[in-house]
Amino acid sequence: METSSNGTLLVNSVAKMAEIRISNLVDARKVEGLSTKDGVDAKPGAEKPIPPPTNPLVTALLTDMYQITMAYAYWKAGKQNDLAVFDLLHRKNPFRGEYTVFAGLEECIRFAANFHFTDSDVAYLRTILPSRCEDGFFSYLKGVDCSEVVINGIAEGSVCFPRVPLIRVEGPLLIVQLLETTFLTLVNYASLVATNAARHRRGPDGGVSGSKYCYLGGFNATSNIDAGQRFGIPVRGTHSHAFVSSFMSFDEITKRSLEYNNSSNICKDFVLLTMQYLNRMQKVQSLQQWFSETNHSELAAFISYALAFPTSFQALVDTYDVLKSGIPNFCAVALALHELGYKSVGIRLDSGDLSYFSVETRKFFKLIEKEFGVEGFGNMIITASNDINEDTLDALNKQGHEIDAFGIGTHLITCYQQPALGCVYKLVEINGQPRIKLSEDVAKVTIPCKKQCYRLYGKEGYALVDLMVGEDEPAGERILCRHPFSESKRAYVIPQRVEPLYKCYWSGTSGAPREPLPPLEELRRHCQEELAAQRTDHMRGLNPTPYKVSVSGKLYDFIHFLWLSEAPVGELH
Repeated sequence: METSSNGTLLVNSVAKMAEIRISNLVDARKVEGLSTKDGVDAKPGAEKPIPPPTNPLVTALLTDMYQITMAYAYWKAGKQNDLAVFDLLHRKNPFRGEYTVFAGLEECIRFAANFHFTDSDVAYLRTILPSRCEDGFFSYLKGVDCSEVVINGIAEGSVCFPRVPLIRVEGPLLIVQLLETTFLTLVNYASLVATNAARHRRGPDGGVSGSKYCYLGGFNATSNIDAGQRFGIPVRGTHSHAFVSSFMSFDEITKRSLEYNNSSNICKDFVLLTMQYLNRMQKVQSLQQWFSETNHSELAAFISYALAFPTSFQALVDTYDVLKSGIPNFCAVALALHELGYKSVGIRLDSGDLSYFSVETRKFFKLIEKEFGVEGFGNMIITASNDINEDTLDALNKQGHEIDAFGIGTHLITCYQQPALGCVYKLVEINGQPRIKLSEDVAKVTIPCKKQCYRLYGKEGYALVDLMVGEDEPAGERILCRHPFSESKRAYVIPQRVEPLYKCYWSGTSGAPREPLPPLEELRRHCQEELAAQRTDHMRGLNPTPYKVSVSGKLYDFIHFLWLSEAPVGELH
C-alpha cells in the first residue's frame, strides 16, 4: 500500500507524522566494538552484547530528580544493596477498550544492558544535589550498572490486561529504583501507540519510534525513511498537493520520452499519448456525465510524476476537483502507462466526503475497464487520508465505501484520544519480604510479593483469564480464580492450556540463560496471533466485555492478611 510524501504511516495506511531529527542519532544495528559498559560484559564466549537504546537521548540522566535523591538516601542508609522486586504494570486499558498491546520491552533491555553514569553525568549531579552530599556517593555512582539485575517480562507484542505486571525487575534496591522513570517512559508511549495501531488496524521521539510501534501493532508501512532504515519497516511515499500545484503547463515537461516496460521500444512523446487517451475518454458517452474539461496543470503534474515513477504511479487527486479533474486526469495517465506495459497503483483522497468520492471513483474505474478493455483497472487501490481516526473509520464502515487503504498519522502517533497509558512501577518485595501499597482507591492498591503469571485457555481455544500466583505456587488443573479485591467474584477454572507469561530477558552477568530480543517482524507476527487468540467481545471498540484478571485463592488470602497487617486501626472517641 502507498503513502504520500508529506509524511505518512500505513495500515494499509498513510499518515502525517512529525519527525525529530537528531543529528547524532546512532543506528544500533551498526554498533561495533562495544566496551564492557555496553551490554555490561563482553567476556569471551559470553552472549552477544546488547546494543544501546535506539535513541541516544535515552541515558541514565533520563530520569526524575526524586530518583536521584532517593538513591542518595538509600546509599546514606546503607540500603543500596537490599534485594528489591519491582512490578511495572498498568491499571487501566486505554481508549475505553479492554486490552493493551505491550511494547517497549526491547528498548528497556537495551537501556538496562548499557546503564551507567558517565563522568560528565556524575559531575552534573554534583551541581544539582546539596553540597553536603558525600563524595563517596558520587564515586559509587561511577561504578553503577545492571550486572546484578534480573528482568522478566511478558513477550513484547502480547495482548495484556490491567494489574498483570508487564515487567518484573529484581536487583539491588538503589539500581532498580533508578530504572523506574526510563522504563515507564519507554513502555508508556510504545504500548499506547501499539494499542492505538492495533485498534485502527482491526476495524519519546515522534515519527521514528511511532513508526516502529505502529508497525508492531499491525500497520503495513511508514513514510518515515529513518524508521524504515532503522527497523526494516517497508517505506512508501508518493507526492503532496505542493507537487501538483507547482506545475503551470505542459511546457514545463521537457523530457517527454518513456521506454516501454520489458521492451527496448520508446514512446517519444508520453504527453501526447496521455492527451490522446484523455480525448478518447471525453468522447465515451458513459463518461460524459462525469467530466468535460480537466485542469491541465494538474495533468502536467501527473504526467511528470508518471515519467519519474512509471512502475509505481499513484496520484493525489483532490488538489482541484476530484471527480471532474483529478480522477479523469489520473485515468488518462494510467491508460497511457498501460499501453507501454506499466500498471498504475491507484489514487489518494485527502479531503472531502471520502465515502462518496471513493464509491464514485470505483464506478469510474470500472467504466474505464469496461470501455477500454483494461483488465484489473476497476480494482486499482483507493487510499484515503485526512485526519482519520477510529470514529472516522467507524462512520465510513456504516456509510459504505470503496477505500482499500487508510493513511493514519496525526491521531495515531499523538494518541489524540488518550495521551498517556499511565503505567506505574511499584515495589512488591524487599529482602524476601512482601510489600503492599494501600490506598482508599482500591484500583491503586498493589498486589504484593514476587509473582508468576499465567494465561488460562478454555475449550474453544480463547483466553479465559490471566492468573497471578505466588512465585513457587503451581497453577494446578482445577484452579480457584478470585478477583483480587472483590470477595464474591470467584470461579473454578479447568484450563485446556496454561501459558506462562514471563520469560527472562536480562540476567546481568549471572550467566543464566535469557531470551533473545526478536526482530520487529517477529514481534508484529506475535501481536497479530495474540489479537486473534482473544474473544471478539473483548476486542470490540464499543462496550467491550471486560477480560478477567484474577489471583489464586492462596494469594488472595495473603493480600488481605497483609492489608490488615499494614493498615492502621482507627480509634473513635
